[in-house]
Amino acid sequence: MRREDIPPLLYQATDRLPEPDLADAAWEGGVVIRRRRRRSAFVSVLAVLLVGVVAVIVAAAGSGSNSGLVPPTTPPTNPEDYVAPAGKIAGIDYWVAPPPGSERFLDRLETPLGDKLQLPAKVRRLADHPLERLAAVVLTKHGSYYRPLLLGSDGSWSLADVGLVAIATGAPLSLGAISPDAAIAAFPQPGELVVVDAATTQIVHVPLPTNDIRSVSWLADAQYVLVSGPGVTYRVLVSGGSPGEVPVVRISGVGDPEAATAPFRLQTGSVMRYLDSGQWAQDSTLSLPVRAWVGPTFSSNSMAARLFIANDIPQVPTHVSQPQVVAAISTLRSVPSRLLVLGEPLPGPARTPEADHPYVREPGCCAVLGWYDEGTALLEVRGWVLAWDLYSGRVRRVTELAVGGLAVGPGLRP
Repeated sequence: MRREDIPPLLYQATDRLPEPDLADAAWEGGVVIRRRRRRSAFVSVLAVLLVGVVAVIVAAAGSGSNSGLVPPTTPPTNPEDYVAPAGKIAGIDYWVAPPPGSERFLDRLETPLGDKLQLPAKVRRLADHPLERLAAVVLTKHGSYYRPLLLGSDGSWSLADVGLVAIATGAPLSLGAISPDAAIAAFPQPGELVVVDAATTQIVHVPLPTNDIRSVSWLADAQYVLVSGPGVTYRVLVSGGSPGEVPVVRISGVGDPEAATAPFRLQTGSVMRYLDSGQWAQDSTLSLPVRAWVGPTFSSNSMAARLFIANDIPQVPTHVSQPQVVAAISTLRSVPSRLLVLGEPLPGPARTPEADHPYVREPGCCAVLGWYDEGTALLEVRGWVLAWDLYSGRVRRVTELAVGGLAVGPGLRP
């Protein structure tokens, strides 16, 4: 091949290749250069800001104690209406309840009990008006018999078609009458337990070997109820159970019928836990200035509450009454126990003993009624139902009582 034949062949080969677009290549190069310049400017500005912040911090640190850095504080965990405790009794924080006579001026907790609880003028038979959830039970007297009046969570009343007779302590109404599922009410009777199902309207009589029956306390599963007299306690199967199970079993009893409660009971010196075997075992020790316990123990998921009449309490001296204290004792290590001391009348002009007497909370006037929710205990305090919020320390009124006795249940809360 001659040299002069090569150029024509090269021109022929390049004709088949795409021609480069120089304008596109120039544009892409310009975009890359602009991005680099913007990135460099941003980094420069950020470096200047960091240097400025460091300079301010160094200047503040060296300008004296008043301008020092303040570490972030932990936000308060107490409720907005928190009331500080008045002090400690036996190492437990205590609050003092509002004095007698001030109940009607307290803020009210809204419940189906209303502002004043009294017997209804008209009421339907339970058979005609079943109740899904029980809020409360009272008794009405008909000659020598008592009839149970059931208050539903909707605020309506029903009258159970059963006649109850008095027990050794009087009216056959125990503070623990209503089951944890708010469906059933149980009543102690001489030699038997009477069970009223508010939803199905069924009424059952369960015979018992002992005539002197005074108190009932439900187990958390709402299938069994502890029925007690002086020194004797029975576990009664009300619903469910296993095939062939004996419905009435005698278990370990205590001297005070109201002390047989589950899953916990408070007693002098210790907190006792109920076992499935029917025995009680010590859960923890308890050091309180107790003269006598009043009423049953009511347990929430983390607390057990009961009222006691105290020996003299130096922290809260009394002059016209014996100190009474609501003990809310923790059953979990992570939750603190709390005490509420029921106060005396406010100081004022001297009154005659007859005029003074209605304003004094005498021993036996008060008791724990149960729990409104996990952190609110319900108390009967001389003609009133009060609610004590354990988290805030605040005491509110629930209702004024115009009835002789009352048991409350979970149907109180929405």
